[in-house]
Amino acid sequence: MSKAAELAKIGEVATNSQIGGRRNIVINGAMNVAQRATSTTGIGANGNVFVVDRFKTFAGSTAGRATVSQTADGPSGFANCLKLDCTTADTSIAAAEFFGVAYDFEGQDLQQLKKGTSDAEKVTLSFYVKGNAAATYTCELKDNDNTRIIAQTFAVTTSWNEIVLTFNADTTGALDDDNASSLSLNIWLHAGSTYNGGTFASNVWASQTIANRVADETSFFDSTDREFFITGVQLEVGSVATPFEHRSYGEELALCQRYYYFRGGGGAASILGNGGYVANTQVDHIVNFPTTMRAAPSLVQASGTNYYNAEGASGTDHLDDFVIYGSTIYSALLYNNSDASGTGGHYAKFNVAGADGSIAFKSEL
Repeated sequence: MSKAAELAKIGEVATNSQIGGRRNIVINGAMNVAQRATSTTGIGANGNVFVVDRFKTFAGSTAGRATVSQTADGPSGFANCLKLDCTTADTSIAAAEFFGVAYDFEGQDLQQLKKGTSDAEKVTLSFYVKGNAAATYTCELKDNDNTRIIAQTFAVTTSWNEIVLTFNADTTGALDDDNASSLSLNIWLHAGSTYNGGTFASNVWASQTIANRVADETSFFDSTDREFFITGVQLEVGSVATPFEHRSYGEELALCQRYYYFRGGGGAASILGNGGYVANTQVDHIVNFPTTMRAAPSLVQASGTNYYNAEGASGTDHLDDFVIYGSTIYSALLYNNSDASGTGGHYAKFNVAGADGSIAFKSEL
């Protein structure tokens, strides 16, 4: 960045009241937190698959498949990246096919964009990418509250490069001030004519026309040699990209746990916590979340014979699963009334019995 650009950015940051606050609206942009797993295979049949926290794949109608992983490979200053590796090619692209990576923002985290007002702000997205070969892909911001889109293309080479995309301000359509998904960041890696068969307009806000969403771009599924790496994702108010805002792992984990909280298991025996026998045939376990979740979460668990134990005064009960009796943004009550056979009124300790069980809570956008 030139000295003139640095001075211009200092003035812009001061104007936008970003000094002393957080610049990066993206959580886990350095791809450091991966609570679920560090690798998932066969992605492409279904969308909304998370590997690193907060970043998900979206997919539909494609025969292409990918392995998505958190990989210890990044440009200088970044230990990790999100890697997509094509494992099954799809070179006959039907009209309705699509595949990519997305990130959703809560509306209440975007009010500083002033979208839908006369003084709406530009926003700048920056990230680092590389691939196995040269490629061109489409990056889109989608206003989910008002069904409006803006997009630009970017180029990938075989070396890590920083991409900087400044998106124009939109004076039409205010974003809702709530915990729902008001804005999506979509990186399109594969699309059929349903999405790229129209007229693509770069960096222009418009009411969504499906055929205009994606440019004439590279298909990620054109070969099993195809790879795509990304890290250092930052979205900030203004027209100039500042250096990536690194946060501690602990801070990023706490921010991620608002959307997904891994309680225990997933490869090793582990203690879940304490509870007790409400009756001889029912055990209860209360989970207090480490941070307030976005919404009352659902239970995500692996179920199977003797995956869990309840250890009480009358011995050890082997449990197959739990049922979520109720949850709030602060805590959840789990119970089991199918396998328990202890003594009512007694304390119990709950744990994952082996490598197969796991408990988590999900309130993803």
